[in-house]
Amino acid sequence: MFHGVFSALVTPMQANEEIDYPKLGQFVDYLVHKGVHGLVPLGSTGEYYALSADERERVIHTTLDAAAGRVPVIAGTNAGSTRDVMIFSRQAEELGCAGVMLAAPYYSLPRPEELYAHFRAVNNAIGIPIMLYNYPGRTGVDMSPELIARLAELKNIRYVKESTGEMPRITTLLRLCGDQLGVFCGCDTIALESLMVGAIGWVGGVVNVLPQSHVRLYTLAIEKRDLVAARKLFFHMLPTLELMESGGKYTQWVKAACGLMGNNCGAPRRPLGPASKAECTRLTAALRLCAEGRR
Repeated sequence: MFHGVFSALVTPMQANEEIDYPKLGQFVDYLVHKGVHGLVPLGSTGEYYALSADERERVIHTTLDAAAGRVPVIAGTNAGSTRDVMIFSRQAEELGCAGVMLAAPYYSLPRPEELYAHFRAVNNAIGIPIMLYNYPGRTGVDMSPELIARLAELKNIRYVKESTGEMPRITTLLRLCGDQLGVFCGCDTIALESLMVGAIGWVGGVVNVLPQSHVRLYTLAIEKRDLVAARKLFFHMLPTLELMESGGKYTQWVKAACGLMGNNCGAPRRPLGPASKAECTRLTAALRLCAEGRR
């Protein structure tokens, strides 16, 4: 059963916007050594929408080779059509991924019955677990708890990453289908609350930046049940988490913060651009507070 802290993995880029595959392998090894419980390549933080099909396949290959079976790899297999999602999902299964993560198809704005048919088709096409990804801020489509509970009746839909940032969504999902579906927090600023009420993990992009703090928070909150220490650490992390979530530049700032922490993963591929010097100054100040919390 998947649980714990999963990194929504960045895709390192060179200055010419080509993927830096050796750096990706090194970074995966770094995250595993820092204690993350799983990896999610090709999510929105991984810029899947800007990669070719060949690049997506190679990113999965590189991630799996570097992880070497030490942690599960759940590949993002999103695309604009059900047909392509099925192709990418089958490919992920054939390559050896432990599961796939699926948001609603972007831009087309499918209605609930269309969404159900979409996920049912993918469910029937593969034999590995599916983690739903509800993030209407990115896709333009909100999957209601009631729809997710209905989808949880399908064999392979076993997890959901809930990213609206609304705490009642987490509790409603746990109430409606928490016995069928593992709920992961997908909004960094409510991670502690989510874990305390029953979420089994946290999938986040800032894990790339602060893997030790994320893993320690999970350990304190879930394994040691030390709420006082967990809350103290979380409050030190919050300035960074809030800056990332509210700045409108999540991927850009995650990549910039990786560099500030000594793991240069390059800038995003255009149309996204690098963080400015002023933005990096704000990031540095927030990261300094988090460092104080680790002492």
